[in-house]
Amino acid sequence: MAPVFAHGRLRLYLLKLLDEAPRHGYEVIRLLEERFQGLYAPSAGTVYPRLAKLEAEGLVTHTTEGGRKVYSITDAGRAELAGRGGELADLELEIRESVSELAAEIRADVRGAAGDLRDDVRRATHEARNGSANAGVESWQQAKEELKRAKQEWKEQARRAKDESRRAREDAQQARRQAKEAQERAREQVQRVKQQVRDQFGSWEGLVDLTKETARPTEPPTWAEDTPSTDNPARDLDRLLDRFRDDIRDAARDYGVTESQLREARCHLSTAAAHIGLILRTKG
Repeated sequence: MAPVFAHGRLRLYLLKLLDEAPRHGYEVIRLLEERFQGLYAPSAGTVYPRLAKLEAEGLVTHTTEGGRKVYSITDAGRAELAGRGGELADLELEIRESVSELAAEIRADVRGAAGDLRDDVRRATHEARNGSANAGVESWQQAKEELKRAKQEWKEQARRAKDESRRAREDAQQARRQAKEAQERAREQVQRVKQQVRDQFGSWEGLVDLTKETARPTEPPTWAEDTPSTDNPARDLDRLLDRFRDDIRDAARDYGVTESQLREARCHLSTAAAHIGLILRTKG
């Protein structure tokens, strides 16, 4: 029989089970048996050494409750599990294939047993014809019942294997969808960062364009040079801002403001504020 888990895959599936909830070793064995619908159950000698190795690597830890070790996944274990999302999806598909293979072997065994039972029925019929009627009929009835039970068991195993295969396929598809969504979110985040960088550089470029712009017909104000400096730069900056606001307010009162002028003024104010803020946030 082919191995249920390829090399290293049982380790990954143990991390998946512990990521769902803390569990003791016996519960891990029982869950594996349930995932395979009773077609496969690992031994304690298979599960416990691997749990001990995962703990030695810092991927799981344990506490003792009622004399039993209860294992929990660590942050390092979750990081490894997250980094192997695609491999985990492949593992779900491998489990489905393993369940199908086990179910096929069971069907072959049932067919073989059914063949043996048919031979028993033939022998019982032969005995009945040769005079051992009572014994032959009893053997025939017994063989018929065993054949019926075997067929029923095969049908039940086949149904459970089919259900498990379907669930494994759905889990694998969901894992692939989640991995794809995570990649999309990462790409969107990168695009947002790029856009923020472009916006920032766009503001600086706008400031450069502003400084290169030809002068207006009116003379530029001289209050920036005329405002005396003191030994308090913060207070001097407040005074400059007050003079700037008064100068703009006087121009708006004297000449009026149109919608297009407001839009252009807003753009220049935003650019100037970005540049001055950058200067102030840079350590001199």
